[in-house]
Amino acid sequence: MALTITIIGAGPLGRWLAQEAARAGFHVFLEDVMPNNLQHAQEALRAALGPEALSTVVFSSTIEEAVRSADLAIDCVPDELESKLEILWLLDRMAPPRTVLATPTTRLSISDLANCTYRPDKVVAIAVEAASLVAGAGPEIALRTTKLTAPETVALVDEFWRSLKFMPSFVLEGE
Repeated sequence: MALTITIIGAGPLGRWLAQEAARAGFHVFLEDVMPNNLQHAQEALRAALGPEALSTVVFSSTIEEAVRSADLAIDCVPDELESKLEILWLLDRMAPPRTVLATPTTRLSISDLANCTYRPDKVVAIAVEAASLVAGAGPEIALRTTKLTAPETVALVDEFWRSLKFMPSFVLEGE
């Protein structure tokens, strides 16, 4: 059974993640509140994937619709505390309890962010600069977990990144 991946934000990182997740066979929801961003993303993904692969991508203008069936939700909002807190708050309340939340951040504490949710066992940081990830920084991807991160969370995130041909390494924050 293919996982459903929700990506919040249709900027360069969001478009790239949606493209790679669709290529890997995932069901993808790409959300952005800006219709222009979604239109650009749809055009870029149509050119990159073709109509058949593009059929696995749903473009959404609401977070609620995008996370309704998500197994993994990745936000692509700016790496600023207020932005991260707001998006994690929304995802935490709108996504099903099983949904794992992943957030790209190199500056913020994933322990602090996770503890602001009702699911601290299902929150992981993608510890890489967004621009370097999109530019093809290499086959390795660093992920930060907390002492509360559940083994099934690690397994799901590991499966996702391996499907995208990355070699994930998990680091417990604070060690």
